[in-house]
Formats: sequence, structure tokens, C-alpha cells
Amino acid sequence: MPIDAAKALAAEPRTGEITWDRKDVLLYHLGVGAGVPATDPDELRYTLESRLHVLPSFATVAGSGSPGVISGLSMPGVDVDLARVLHGGQSLTLHRPLPAEGTATATGRIAAVYDKGKAAVLVMRTEVTDADGPLWTNDAQIFVRGEGGWGGDRGPSTRLDPPTGDPDKTVERHIREDQALLYRLSGDWNPLHADPDFAQAAGFDRPILHGLCTYGTTLKAAVDTLLDGDVTRVRAYATRFAGVVFPGETLRIRMWRGEGEIRIAVSAAERADAPVLADTIVEHS
Repeated sequence: MPIDAAKALAAEPRTGEITWDRKDVLLYHLGVGAGVPATDPDELRYTLESRLHVLPSFATVAGSGSPGVISGLSMPGVDVDLARVLHGGQSLTLHRPLPAEGTATATGRIAAVYDKGKAAVLVMRTEVTDADGPLWTNDAQIFVRGEGGWGGDRGPSTRLDPPTGDPDKTVERHIREDQALLYRLSGDWNPLHADPDFAQAAGFDRPILHGLCTYGTTLKAAVDTLLDGDVTRVRAYATRFAGVVFPGETLRIRMWRGEGEIRIAVSAAERADAPVLADTIVEHS
């Protein structure tokens, strides 16, 4: 079996130093669609270094830029074909607001391995601290097709009851044709998002957008419309990747206010609202 669950869970955590600066943050913001319109004061806080506020989802690429999906596939006990890998979900806990530049220590490990029958799910946890203490914790759920069925723990269900009633806010965000090419410059070099031949081998008609790009675009929409543009109010953010987005499509983002949280559902507008992000929650102050 290419995934040795016991070996993956017993492996020593990997620890390394990561650094980032304002240029990295600016590039990430452009990669998730910031800067439209270019001179809008609300957009300049994402695109002008003298006014820079850091979108919390930047944590998924800070430092080396390699997301948990990629680092998780290089852990002991994990030997799988990249073409069979999908990003199943992502959760982020903020311990304090992200600085626009910094040096920190990132510690990564496989926190769980679940047997879903026809697939395996790895949970790659990354904890990041700097000289002042914890900064953030990232959990990436890595879905590996064809690697389940060994009789292991199925794991908890991440499905939530859908929000009820009409959304408090609905916005649409167009994804540029070159959005994946721009986003990948933040460190996710998976050819699934750029190479048509690789995408077809993985079962897609053409390259797809990074799930974490949709993740960042959605968080920005929630911050801008329901949190008064204040990135420091975000405490945690979690989603399940329910479907793919193709560059050039339009995201329809529906949001419901709750007590200290925003529930979100994201769909592809041109494909009869095909689900893209589900079970999505932004916790906030």
C-alpha cells in the first residue's frame, strides 16, 4: 500500500524557518483577485505596500509557498501519484493578525490518516510561531483517490447542515483566464493548474484553478462585504472543496451572518451553480 498510515503518523515532525515580506503578500493578493478596480481605496489596502493589510489566508502560502498538500505528500509513509491527489479541505486558525513581513518557525506533521473506502484522506497540520509566540495553525485535508480500503478509521464527518433562509449577501467574483498562472507564483507549482496535458491525465478537460485560490478569493469577499474590510477580525476559516473552478468562470458567493460567524456557499455561476466550496465558515470577532 503506497500510504503506510502507521509510519506517516509516527514520523517526526518537520521543522524549518520560513520568511516572507511585503512583495510576497502583494503577489498573493493579486493572485486571489485583489486590485480591481486598481485605484479603489478599498483595494489599495491589499495592493499598496504603504497601506498593506494582510489577508489571513496568506498563511497558506507564507514562507516557502508550498501548501500543506505538497509537503504532506513528501512525508514518510506517503508515496502516491500526484495525478490522483485532490485538496479535500482546508482550515486555518489565527492566533493573532499576520504581519506583512516576518520570520517564523513552521512545524508540520501528518495529524491523521482516514480510510474513506475508495480513497484515503491525510490531514497535514502546520503550526507556525515566531519570537512573540503562536501565529497560526493550518490543516490541509489531502484526498488521494484509489488509496483507501485497508480497514482504517473513516474519521469524523465534516458535513454541516446547510444554511437556512436567503443569504444576507451575494456577490460574484470573475476569475481571470490567467488567474491560476498568477496564483501559482505564490508557490503551488502543481502542473494540474497550468499544463493541459497533465490536467487531462488527471481527468479534467483543462487546467483547473487552485482550491486555495478560491479559498482566498472567498475570504476576501467576506472581509470586504461583511467585516468592514477589517482583516484583523478573522479568527478562523474553514472549508470543504466540493468542486472545481476553471479559469474564466465566475464565482457566486452567498453569505449568511451568524453569531460570531459567517456561513458561506460558493458555486460556479456559469455551470448552473455547481458547488465549489461547501461547509465554509469564517469565525470572527
